[in-house]
Amino acid sequence: MFSPSTKGGLLMPIYQEKKNGKSTYTVVATAKISGKQVNRKRRSISSLAKAKRVEIDLRLELRQLKESPNRHTLKDWSNICIERMRLQFKKSTIMGYQGNFNKWVIPCLGDFFLDQITGAMVHELIFEKIQNISLDGRRSILKQIKRILTMAVDEGLISRNPAKGITVTVPEAKQAILNRAEIDALLFEAKKREHPFYNHWALALLTGMRNGELHALSWTDVDFENKVISVTKSWSIKDGLGPTKSTKNRYIPISNELEMFLTNLKSKKLNDDGKVLEQLDHWISGEQAKILREFCGEIGITSIKFHDLRATFITQMLIRGVSLAKVMKIVGHSTIKTTMRYLRLVAQDTQGATESLGIALPRDFEQENVVNLFQH
Repeated sequence: MFSPSTKGGLLMPIYQEKKNGKSTYTVVATAKISGKQVNRKRRSISSLAKAKRVEIDLRLELRQLKESPNRHTLKDWSNICIERMRLQFKKSTIMGYQGNFNKWVIPCLGDFFLDQITGAMVHELIFEKIQNISLDGRRSILKQIKRILTMAVDEGLISRNPAKGITVTVPEAKQAILNRAEIDALLFEAKKREHPFYNHWALALLTGMRNGELHALSWTDVDFENKVISVTKSWSIKDGLGPTKSTKNRYIPISNELEMFLTNLKSKKLNDDGKVLEQLDHWISGEQAKILREFCGEIGITSIKFHDLRATFITQMLIRGVSLAKVMKIVGHSTIKTTMRYLRLVAQDTQGATESLGIALPRDFEQENVVNLFQH
């Protein structure tokens, strides 16, 4: 370790470390600003000459911070933003921000001032420094960084968002759905075997409601007189009871089949808490996807997750000619673009359907009118 140098009230030690015969240097800067001890550190510097240049940069950073106390590092600013977001976002969302920033973002970019962060630095973090994480995870972290930096732009702390324009392309996962015959098979076998999830699967297929919305559904939300279900809340293990995913209420028309199902379900009085569906232990613990996949395998139909029941509902609505706008409204999509993604699943479900038309061309007529393109 080299002796610490003190310049202008700033403590600037340079540390030397040896590993596998190679030397690297760490520079630590410390200063007292507005009565608080402020530290800056840069690691893994390859040479002493570079370490001395970093020392100069850190000294300048701390001096600027001392002269402009409103200048924030990404670490300080992200903490401020996350505290503000507590009033707006779910607990699980806040935990996601804290986890990703503490694990990935702060160690790499936390000590940099907001106006020092460049697009190249964000790009390097997302595509090179983050290890062993999926593309979907990288996209999520990038989205969080963009939000934090956008808040800095809105506050006038920086003029533009350096992460703007950076994207993570995630291949679209293949969505599994059941066709009409498989829907019938699932419900028939589940009812015959008295499967505990029969009512849950049936209601999901008849309404397109999300798992959390089904958890929260109460009989007070079911209006038999006006034949409509009000979807106003959702439940999750992490957040408990809260608003729907879009935070907007929506209304699902009660079909004749759904009315009979709900009337029969209510007459059984399965719950004392006013909930429509029985709060099964395996459901509360989040095992519903696994249980459905296993049951589908047992009866020999397409293996799907619980959320795929919602996708199945949407495709069946579209197949039967319900407009995109109406489907969007019923299932609670924020944009028509989301609903349009299911159009390709409609094509998947109807593939081969024209084979049942039974129309055959007269063979003799067909052969007599074939034009030989190679005749001269």
